[in-house]
Amino acid sequence: MSAVTFLWLGLATAVFVGANAVLKVYAVKGGLPVLVGALALFCLGNFLMVQVMKANGLGLAIALSAIFQLVAISVMAIFVFGERPTGLQLAGMALGCVAVAMIAWPAGGKA
Repeated sequence: MSAVTFLWLGLATAVFVGANAVLKVYAVKGGLPVLVGALALFCLGNFLMVQVMKANGLGLAIALSAIFQLVAISVMAIFVFGERPTGLQLAGMALGCVAVAMIAWPAGGKA
């Protein structure tokens, strides 16, 4: 993955994390403008993900995006909203990271 593609993925992840934070606010307080804002952020995040898909294909882009978002949103949930994942959930996140690393590993590449 090139540095530019990694930048697109990082930007998309940041936008998706923001969108999910806004949705959490909507779930707690409600309000149509909050919901519209979250949906707009999701649209922007998907636009950014198209750039990653162009460079790496759908399968790899979605796998990378899913694990990046899983970890980023979990960190936000822990530090911003005070949520606490169980040990089993943390183990699942770790296994997800290993799985995506195996998917993204260069074909025939050496460590």
